[in-house]
Amino acid sequence: MTNKKQLKQRALTVIQSEAQAITALLSRIDSHFINACEILLQCKGHVIVTGLGKSGHIGRKIAATFASTGTPAFFIHPSEANHGDIGMITPNDVVIAISNSGETLELLSLLPAITQTNIPLITLTGNKSSTLAQRATINLNISADQEACPLGIVPTCSTTVTLVMGDALAVSLLDAREFTKKDFAKFHPGGDLGRRLLLRVEDIMHKGEKIPKVNESDVLSKVLLEMTQKTLGMTTVVTDKNKLLGIYTDGDLRRTLDQGLDIHKATVKKVMSTNPITISSSLLASEALALMEKYKITSLVVVDTQRYVKGVIHIHDLF
Repeated sequence: MTNKKQLKQRALTVIQSEAQAITALLSRIDSHFINACEILLQCKGHVIVTGLGKSGHIGRKIAATFASTGTPAFFIHPSEANHGDIGMITPNDVVIAISNSGETLELLSLLPAITQTNIPLITLTGNKSSTLAQRATINLNISADQEACPLGIVPTCSTTVTLVMGDALAVSLLDAREFTKKDFAKFHPGGDLGRRLLLRVEDIMHKGEKIPKVNESDVLSKVLLEMTQKTLGMTTVVTDKNKLLGIYTDGDLRRTLDQGLDIHKATVKKVMSTNPITISSSLLASEALALMEKYKITSLVVVDTQRYVKGVIHIHDLF
């Protein structure tokens, strides 16, 4: 029968063990780490990450993080590298090799080719006296006093420490390169983050004939017809030259009916909102949503610097 208390305690022990292992990294952010960052910043080619087993899985993630934050990088499997893929490495590259023991044979067998190419080798090992560490240009210490599993052999703390060291490198390089949200979005165009960071108002606003428009002298019955046909719950009120004078919304309609006005006689000029919130077409769609949430409105008129109407964006377009 499952011992629930024991399960919970084991989980807590794992988390505490890994947290302690991560904390131990703080003292290792030293001159070796700085030198490794400088080598990576000076790289004219790619950062090539390699590792076997669990180290390989962590290496793939580190390479992916580098690549998405402004440091061109990819992962190669050491076994595949030993059978031809090492030809991917050029004199402009930097190699990051990951091995907790520092004695992984598949990695050691790559050393002659790396040395012959005369490129920097950064190693992440748990043993600074290991063969891999001794042959490195820079070795970063990823040792963990013990693994989190009760057997003390399953890679847990050691892989977590390696991952965190990789993140520390990637984010330090990101900062040094002055990498921005816009830069990040360029590498994530297909995801939600990319859409939020790249999508602009002009990309999704209603344009041309889809923009609801009326003149300030139009009677409310005509205004309501325009609102119904364009289905945005509002209409712009413009001059003959398309300059914004105001807007009329569903909310304004309710207030109009409360006043008892005759919609066949009253003009929109009497009841329109003359100082509506507007937005530029060049701003991000996320900024449009923030404005709508701030002012509790469902649509924004898109105007240029002279307040000529360029479009309308509705909250449904953003959702």
